Amino acid sequence: MRFLADRRVVAAVLALAVILAVGAVVLVVRNKVAPPAPTDNVPADTSAAGPKVSVIGTSLQGRKIEAYTYGSGQAHIAFVGGVHGGYEWNSVLLAYNFIDYLTANPATVPANMTVSIIPSANPDGVYRVIGKDGRFALADVPQGVDQSAGRFNARGVDLNRNFDCRWQAESTWRGTKVSAGSKPFSEPEAAAIRDFALAKKPIAVIFWHSQANAVYASECGKGILPQTLDIMNAYAKAAGYQAVKSFDAYPVTGDSEGWLASIGIPAITVELSTHESIEWDKNLAGVKAVLGYYGK
Repeated sequence: MRFLADRRVVAAVLALAVILAVGAVVLVVRNKVAPPAPTDNVPADTSAAGPKVSVIGTSLQGRKIEAYTYGSGQAHIAFVGGVHGGYEWNSVLLAYNFIDYLTANPATVPANMTVSIIPSANPDGVYRVIGKDGRFALADVPQGVDQSAGRFNARGVDLNRNFDCRWQAESTWRGTKVSAGSKPFSEPEAAAIRDFALAKKPIAVIFWHSQANAVYASECGKGILPQTLDIMNAYAKAAGYQAVKSFDAYPVTGDSEGWLASIGIPAITVELSTHESIEWDKNLAGVKAVLGYYGK
């Protein structure tokens, strides 16, 4: 009886060994013949998501001046905020809001277009008021203090008087004499915008400022470019701002928009109605109107 039991144990062990061997052979053959089944867990290609961020220059105090670019079409348009730094901090917040919007809604940019946003063209002026580098929130803005010093760069120059359009060493702001630099583009912030425009050759540039509640055309002694009038009217009508061909509240020399006009690039100035609000819905409508003008 013991002998029979031993034989049964041996037989069971042999049978188990055969089953394991056959299973191993089948597994090897299967792996050689059939590739692994595809899964739904392959990470999506996100290489095209979000903007291309580039540094187009640095401020006097070494802060980066960045451009956020969307799309890849031939028609390049640029939006610029914060030329007057912390004095017009709402133009910077508006620009960052637009960056967020395009990141979430990239199809807003027509297929034939490229859109660049320079949110903070005078980061030293922003820092002087806000006390933070880079992006900031509304809660970071100090209340009840004079913010006019943030209008200028770290050398005390009004950057929107430092461009090569009827430039003078001394210019005007609301009846007050202001420094326009030692020569056109003496300030690195103005030079950064110049170099960007010359390199990218945008078909139009829109500057956000505050607080005149209007959209202004540009010129530099040779009349207003026809497309400048078109985009001025398109933005103003969509946003509900007044369209004004010429700023005549006081004499202005060395402005960025005028310099762009002098080299054949249409440029407009969008003046928000206050220093406290970004007027998002109005300006988004204006932006879309300009994109619609150039888009295909």
